[in-house]
Amino acid sequence: MAEKTDFFQSQTVKNFNQEIEKYHLGPLWNAIPELMHKQPTPHAVAYLWKWETLYAKLMEAREIFTPDRGGERRAIYLQNPGLTNRQPWGWASTTQTLYAAVQLLLPGETAPSHRHTQSALRFIMQGNGAYSIVQGERFFMEEGDFLTTPKDLWHGHAHLGDKPMIWMDCLDIPTIYAIGGTFFESYPERIEQPNVPDYFSPGRYEGGMVRPISDREPKIAPVGSYKWSQTLAALEGLSRFEPDPYDGYAVEFINPSNGKTANPNIAAWMQKLPGGFHSKAHRHTSSSIYQVFKGSGCSIINGVRFDWSQGDFLVIPNWAWHEHIAAEDAYMFSVSDSPIMDKFELQREESYEADSGHQTVVDEFKPLLP
Repeated sequence: MAEKTDFFQSQTVKNFNQEIEKYHLGPLWNAIPELMHKQPTPHAVAYLWKWETLYAKLMEAREIFTPDRGGERRAIYLQNPGLTNRQPWGWASTTQTLYAAVQLLLPGETAPSHRHTQSALRFIMQGNGAYSIVQGERFFMEEGDFLTTPKDLWHGHAHLGDKPMIWMDCLDIPTIYAIGGTFFESYPERIEQPNVPDYFSPGRYEGGMVRPISDREPKIAPVGSYKWSQTLAALEGLSRFEPDPYDGYAVEFINPSNGKTANPNIAAWMQKLPGGFHSKAHRHTSSSIYQVFKGSGCSIINGVRFDWSQGDFLVIPNWAWHEHIAAEDAYMFSVSDSPIMDKFELQREESYEADSGHQTVVDEFKPLLP
């Protein structure tokens, strides 16, 4: 092996490599170690953003930026520090495939309608009285609601209430950018106007697991808004049974017309981790972003302990060992790129091999606070 390494470092090889670079050519013999890893080695790192920091910076942004002044959204994205210097695809990336942000909309404000080839979803963290309008249908948002906006659908937001609204955005921006499929278009007027009654699509599915016969042909977004009350009822129903050893009680938001994920490229879950629950460790090729909706606890990622509480965001990179410990009943919203991995038939999962199923904690994450 040493002889082989010495050969690649020889002046003859170096000179040849430099020579072919003049012709925009490259030596595969040097590139293979970086291109063909024996297992996933993502540049994204595990990281935690504390709610205190996010809220403080959103409040500062309130005084500086408005949709009227800036023309778009008052949103602060979660930049993964492992991707910061990997331009351009690493810019505005929370994982290597997904973008996440926190957005603030104040009473009386309007975020103009637009559409794009990136798919989007929203999870409502705080407030009520604002609505999203998607393809002419208004969805008034409340805490715990999940909204999905697949690609190429007109969407905008407006606030008719009297308290600030804060929600999580997630889009597949890094993926679409990397494959060269980005298109964006502003709505001809400031915001789209309703053309169907409010909650038109969720009303068609009030029966739960029954499908209107008109949806036998799958639709891209037959339900645009999933209410917290329904999600909570589903979790409470599951709580009568034994929890999954890795994920506790978890439900996935789906497109009821085809049974697939509610958003084509982004899976979305809500999990309940009962107080005292300690999941077993596992890893998978998909990456995940968690938002702690309620409760507190910690996650251990590749041996590092990340303590979290209500409002925090946590990112788990691809192929990272992870497990969760709930100090009290915790509800965690999460998104992942598993649909992307499924499309490429790359999704794999492994359980931690230790007899206990748990990792040894070797370090503790220290969050940045304002």
